[in-house]
Amino acid sequence: MSNQFEQDSLQYHRAQSEFDTNGKTGTLLTKPCNTEKELSMAYSPGVAFPCLEIEKDIDKAYEYTNKGNLVAVVSDGTAVLGLGDIGHLAGKPVMEGKGVLFKTFANVDAVDIELNTKDVDEIVNIVAAMADSFGGVNLEDISAPRCFEIEERLKEICNVPVFHDDQHGTAVITTAGLINVLEMSGKPAEDLKVVVIGAGASGIACANMYKALGVKNITMLDSKGVIHSGRDDLNKYKQQFAFETPDRTLEDAMKDADMVLGLSGPDLIKPEWVKTMSDKSPIIFACANPTPEIMPPLAKEARPDLIIGTGRSDFPNQVNNVLGFPQIFRGALDVRATKITENMKMAASRALAALAKEPVPEHVQKAHGRDDMTFGPEYIIPSPFDRRVLVYVASAVAEAAIKDGVARVKDFDIEAYKEKLQRLADHLDGKL
Repeated sequence: MSNQFEQDSLQYHRAQSEFDTNGKTGTLLTKPCNTEKELSMAYSPGVAFPCLEIEKDIDKAYEYTNKGNLVAVVSDGTAVLGLGDIGHLAGKPVMEGKGVLFKTFANVDAVDIELNTKDVDEIVNIVAAMADSFGGVNLEDISAPRCFEIEERLKEICNVPVFHDDQHGTAVITTAGLINVLEMSGKPAEDLKVVVIGAGASGIACANMYKALGVKNITMLDSKGVIHSGRDDLNKYKQQFAFETPDRTLEDAMKDADMVLGLSGPDLIKPEWVKTMSDKSPIIFACANPTPEIMPPLAKEARPDLIIGTGRSDFPNQVNNVLGFPQIFRGALDVRATKITENMKMAASRALAALAKEPVPEHVQKAHGRDDMTFGPEYIIPSPFDRRVLVYVASAVAEAAIKDGVARVKDFDIEAYKEKLQRLADHLDGKL
């Protein structure tokens, strides 16, 4: 990145005028408070009436407070973007940014909460104690393997959805891409050989979603090489992927692989290894940022038939978590879900896969500077600029929550909800 971009970014995060504030988020009042009566309703004595209603029925909090549209973005700053363990306050700009994305893409309000502790028990206790104030909790940038235990424990004791986006966001998006590649190639999921580079939170979550899709042969690598049954240095999360295999290196693992998922570091995949992949529609998701495991032009030169996606916006098939977490929470919040289930995540993936087959609006293509965005090797994942993502994903997630019995809303009209989401999408797009 250029020094000018760095300066521009720093200035962007500062106050822009006398009455502006530093940072990227603030408080938006949703009710007027300009008269004596409005003041008395906003606070004392009028505020007592909704308090008493909620005392009688705790679910009334969804009617009389912002709970139903509010998510807590919680982090301890131990795995911030590509920066690592930089501390809880150093991670705050990222958590504020998460709030910006929630609001921009799904009209969900988010409050960032940075915890000055790395103790698992303390984090669980703090989040559990405050969770009822929110409609959901988005765990963010918490290092593995601690993040697995934290999420698992919170999901058991909280009455609202708890979702660790670093794990599940990438899993939802890449699973959508994999669904479409399977359709294009005609390969059954159970016949695939999948290689996952990186055994952290995201890699393990992705592998688990691929298994749910039907994939049986998954080779995972960590910093020491292939995870196999002969290793005695594996935590319980890695052990579930320890199989007997002669492969020991990435070069070994990539031979005849149908799919390679990179969640590791730059330039780890050599072009000559790409040539050894499956002879029919191989796919690579090289998600390391800003430099992927292999640059798309280099990979395509080695295998012209390769389908490749990255985490970057300047190449086709961007794996961008903003396609997932805002819309997943939107759907979960709108049916007052108590948790986000595996079926809800898979519903999100299938919705994204379906949207990629639809004609792309002209303004979306212009946003990418492309005129070739039709379903195929260069377009298997929808664009973040396509507002229909909100309609497709949120409705699919809400419907799955109803079917799984984790929604508090019982009288649910899916078609009416889709129409409501379309109006919201139009509003966010400035059409209303």
